[in-house]
Amino acid sequence: MPKRIRLRALSPDEEREIRRLARGRKEPVEVVQRARLIEYVLKHPEVAASHAGIRVGFGSNASGTEWVKRFNEEGVAGLQNRPKPGRPVTHTEEVRSRVVDLALQKPENLGYPFALWSLGRLQVALQERYGVHVSRSTLWEWLDAEGLKWKRQQSWFHDAERHDPEFVEKRGQ
Repeated sequence: MPKRIRLRALSPDEEREIRRLARGRKEPVEVVQRARLIEYVLKHPEVAASHAGIRVGFGSNASGTEWVKRFNEEGVAGLQNRPKPGRPVTHTEEVRSRVVDLALQKPENLGYPFALWSLGRLQVALQERYGVHVSRSTLWEWLDAEGLKWKRQQSWFHDAERHDPEFVEKRGQ
């Protein structure tokens, strides 16, 4: 039979922080669940950590035990999410804000000789103004997430029903 994991003694500050986290509404949901686990084990020392984990909503018996171990070793900081592997963030939120701000302004008001933004024009303007290169796909993603929709430019010239059959003659040389 595996050894039963016991919760170490907590300082008054740790207890206060665990209670705050367990009732938190602004913390990540995973952190709140882990704090609830520690709070449950603190209130019910007779219950095994694996069973306490199930009672607070973890999906497996091992989760409760693992989080109590990590709390015992690292304290309240051990309940926080660790950085996940993957590519680091390329652009900061400041760059993203500048992109949205620039896209919301009329190019003519900024001294550009055109009336509408295209992704390419926006890309060039960002490079000129801030020295930042952002790919077109990233621009599209960010602006779409902000609720800005890009539309294709349309021309009356391509509409066959509206095309004047005498256009060439009327236009002249």
